[in-house]
Amino acid sequence: MFTTTQVGSWPRSKKMLRTLRDRRLGRISRAEFDAVADDEVRRTVRIQEEAGLDIVVDGEHRRDNFYSFITEKVAGTRLMSLAEMLDEVEDKSGFEEMLHTLDVPASAIRNPTCIGKLSRREPLAVDDFRFVKSLTDKPVKITLPGPYLLSRSMWISSYSKKAYRNHRKLGAAVVRILRDELKDLAAAGCEFVQFDEPVLTEITMSEECGRRTFM
Repeated sequence: MFTTTQVGSWPRSKKMLRTLRDRRLGRISRAEFDAVADDEVRRTVRIQEEAGLDIVVDGEHRRDNFYSFITEKVAGTRLMSLAEMLDEVEDKSGFEEMLHTLDVPASAIRNPTCIGKLSRREPLAVDDFRFVKSLTDKPVKITLPGPYLLSRSMWISSYSKKAYRNHRKLGAAVVRILRDELKDLAAAGCEFVQFDEPVLTEITMSEECGRRTFM
């Protein structure tokens, strides 16, 4: 009757959460991390196939969150906790209000911040696609953060202005990176790419679309 798929991310197992933490702290190698993540992706794909979904995803198990992972892939970025950013943001009172609204420790959310000219060190998700595709005959969907979210969340004037004159220039660089990634995914045989833009709701549902946003 209709095509079925899944939003993209899956709950992490306790083992995957420990592995993500150990990788972030430098306690394990990338190969050791990938061995655990590969098993989690295999399990995720198997569950989707057993449920009869038409288009499968990898569950985003390799990602700390759905957009902070780009720091490892994109030069010119630095992963900063919201606590680190507090002294650098333009609107400190609004930033503190947002932290209160989120109701999580400021050290718990890490944000990719633009500190220089952006360029891909490696593909964002092409290798992830190829691995999932090796596990299934079903079409595979790759999820990526959208350019609007990335442009808004990555801009910190004291850092970003050293590389880009304004938000628009940064946004153009982000779009180029995502366009190149989309081309590479298509060339690898990926049929479905989902760009996540949850913050766009603020444009139509709020008058505060200029405030800083973190997802």
